Amino acid sequence: MSDLIIRSVETRILDVPLIRPHKFATTTATAQSILLVAVITEDGVVGYGEGVTPGGPWWGGESAETMQVLVEKYLAPVAVGRRVDEVPAVLEAMEGVVARGRFAKAALEIAMFDAWARSVEVPVRSLLGGAVRDSIECTWALGAMPLEEMVAEIDELLAADRHRSFKLKMGALDPAEDVARIAALADRLDGRAGLRVDINARWDRFTANVHLPALVEAGIELIEQPTPTEHIEVLAELNRSLPVQFMADESVQSPHDALEVARRDAAGVIAVKTTKLGGLTRGKEVVAIARAAGIACHAATSLEGPIGTVASLHLACAEPGFNYGSELFGPLLLAETYVTTPIRYEAGRVHLPPGPGLGVEIDHDAVEKFTRR
Repeated sequence: MSDLIIRSVETRILDVPLIRPHKFATTTATAQSILLVAVITEDGVVGYGEGVTPGGPWWGGESAETMQVLVEKYLAPVAVGRRVDEVPAVLEAMEGVVARGRFAKAALEIAMFDAWARSVEVPVRSLLGGAVRDSIECTWALGAMPLEEMVAEIDELLAADRHRSFKLKMGALDPAEDVARIAALADRLDGRAGLRVDINARWDRFTANVHLPALVEAGIELIEQPTPTEHIEVLAELNRSLPVQFMADESVQSPHDALEVARRDAAGVIAVKTTKLGGLTRGKEVVAIARAAGIACHAATSLEGPIGTVASLHLACAEPGFNYGSELFGPLLLAETYVTTPIRYEAGRVHLPPGPGLGVEIDHDAVEKFTRR
């Protein structure tokens, strides 16, 4: 079956402007840099994957530039000549030549899944076990911005019924000021929308113990990663002491991390990102561990473009364990797209596209426009 053999792997970096600046705890993004990876089979079938980190290397230690080097020099050589359906074997080979580098590995693995599914004319979700749903709830995230701007943006999205829950970035301001800003927003909204916060691992144990109770009192329904990545015991302490859902994100970057969170009862929800975990295969493993432990899963985002987002959507729709919705909104933050048909967002949900592979088709003119020269 030579048509399934990988003939070549190609990469290019895209720089796509955002609709507005997106402020994280330590940086502000005005454009998203995306490594677009293409896997081409001997039969000429092309599958695509994306390597994306949220706002650059500050979060996961990788960037579009480092991912391109890893894919071209180290990962592609162990994939070329293999079949696209030999995903586990290629993952093992990649582990042998690159430690960690999970964002880069995810881009290549997803491109393999897309090419494999297109070769046998089925959607990617069929290769993941088949769909249990055709859409999933989608939360919208707002960067750290002034109160009036947050209220205006949320009101507009609620009126359009595009989103019904919202995640607010914290950690960039003085903690007391940050908490007051979020509490004021909750008061203004008066229960009209679900509110969650993401502190991006910026607070220590003392700061968390002092300021998190005020967020709970304000009615915040979920608190994401308040403390540093390695401080799982602190996260567990907070999870036991406060009557609110905690979500582990930075603390879960592998199936082993998920097991540690489960063992220590450190969170009620795990943020599953195909990017930070190394792809769809590792994502399935994390969901399996979470389900066995009774932990909910949330389909999270690294602000991927349409390719990476729809890959995560296939996983979220193929796994029953994704029972805490998603924030797969990345393409909505881009000022322009580079697929021919945009992903559909409506009634507070993001919907699976039809068709083989990932179900989205590349707009080659747009890709050329955004390609870094």
